[in-house]
Amino acid sequence: MADELRLNLGCGRFPIPGWVNVDSVKLPEVDVVADLEAASLPFEDDSVVEIAGSHLLEHIKNSLGLMQELHRIAKPGARAVFRVPYGSSDDADTDPTHVRRYYWGSWGYFGQPYYWRADYGYRGDWDVEDILLLVKDEYNGKSWAEVFQAVEERRNVVKEMVATLRAVKPVRPPLRGLQQQPVLRFATST
Repeated sequence: MADELRLNLGCGRFPIPGWVNVDSVKLPEVDVVADLEAASLPFEDDSVVEIAGSHLLEHIKNSLGLMQELHRIAKPGARAVFRVPYGSSDDADTDPTHVRRYYWGSWGYFGQPYYWRADYGYRGDWDVEDILLLVKDEYNGKSWAEVFQAVEERRNVVKEMVATLRAVKPVRPPLRGLQQQPVLRFATST
C-alpha cells in the first residue's frame, strides 16, 4: 500500500519481506538500485513511513545529504532505525569502506536545533527518539553510571549502536533551546 511505504536501505543480501529493499548494487534481493551518496532517491515527497539502515551510514560520505533526502521522502513522524558500529569499537575502523564514525552524541546533528551555531546548508530535521548501545556481556548487572563511564573512557565497550529517529515536519528552527538530551539505553550484545 502506497501510504505504508517502508524502505530497507543498503539491504545487500538481507531483504526485509514487504519492504522496498534499496541498495547501490543490483543483487537478486534488491528492488530498487539507487546511489545513496547522490542523495537523490526515486520516491515521492512525504511517501515513506519507515526506514531501516543496518550498517549503512558508516559507509556514506555525504551523510547530511542522505539524511536530508530521507527527510524529504519521509512522512511527518516517519520512523528511521539505523544500526552502526560504535565509533570507539574496533569494528568502526576494521572495514576499509567505513568513512565515518558514530557516537551516541552524533545523532542530534540530524536535527535542526543543533545548527544554532552555524549553517551548513542542511535542511532535514530528525528527532532522536532512542539510542540503544549494545555493550559487552561483562557490563551486565552494572549500574547505568558505571556503563556510561566505561563507554566514555574505553574502547570496545560498545559493539553496536541502534538509533531510532522520527521525521520532524515542519522543520524546527535552529534554536539551541530546542535541543533535547536523547534517551540512552544499554543492553548486552549477546
